[in-house]
Amino acid sequence: MNNTWNPWHGCKKFSEGCRNCYVYRRDVKYDIDSSAVVKNKSFYAPAERYKYGNYKMLPDDGIIYTCFTSDFFLEEADEWRSECWEMIKQRQDVTFFFITKRIHRFYDCIPSDWGSGYPNVHIGCTCENQKSADNRLPIFIKAPIINRTIICEPLLEEINLSDYLDNRLIHSVVVGGESGNEARICNFDWVMSIRNQCENANVDFTFKQTGAKFIKDNKLYRIKREFQHSQARKANLDLKF
Repeated sequence: MNNTWNPWHGCKKFSEGCRNCYVYRRDVKYDIDSSAVVKNKSFYAPAERYKYGNYKMLPDDGIIYTCFTSDFFLEEADEWRSECWEMIKQRQDVTFFFITKRIHRFYDCIPSDWGSGYPNVHIGCTCENQKSADNRLPIFIKAPIINRTIICEPLLEEINLSDYLDNRLIHSVVVGGESGNEARICNFDWVMSIRNQCENANVDFTFKQTGAKFIKDNKLYRIKREFQHSQARKANLDLKF
């Protein structure tokens, strides 16, 4: 079953983690301007039903991955977001998971009845380096959100997350290197540092992908795209508490 919902497409590069954005890389092949934010034809997909009343969008894992070709808190999409919240409220049978670099816009983007958070919304806050972590995560951990994940992807340097890893607030941390021909290096030592921090805080940890250029034991490995996720899984670093 389709488990991805992109209500709009396009984004504005926002920080260092956006430099080699995979959406921009893919769109250039089709002569698409990734900086142009447009409403997709699939905008109402979560609310669409078959004639017998059952929803067309019923992901097997119960998760609808939302706005993965943009940012759900993007300013250019403000006029459309309220309708998205209505559909999210309607679909209490699934969880909507989205990732944002714009957590500073959280209070401008949530619906009036948000309260302590919608139980079927899971938000991932991205931080690619220490600067972005220290700018975004203080906002993230104080915001009224029920389900939270820190996303260190692409991981561009060693990051100290210790001040933010309260396991009553942060459910998991996901780490990954950068893909693409212009990918920047990801170092195994940086991955292990975050894993150790998570282990000390009893926070779940996932090593999602190595990236295209991966250093381990001072040796640079160039890893093809089709092996970046599988090599991360083979490392057997994931933690589940």
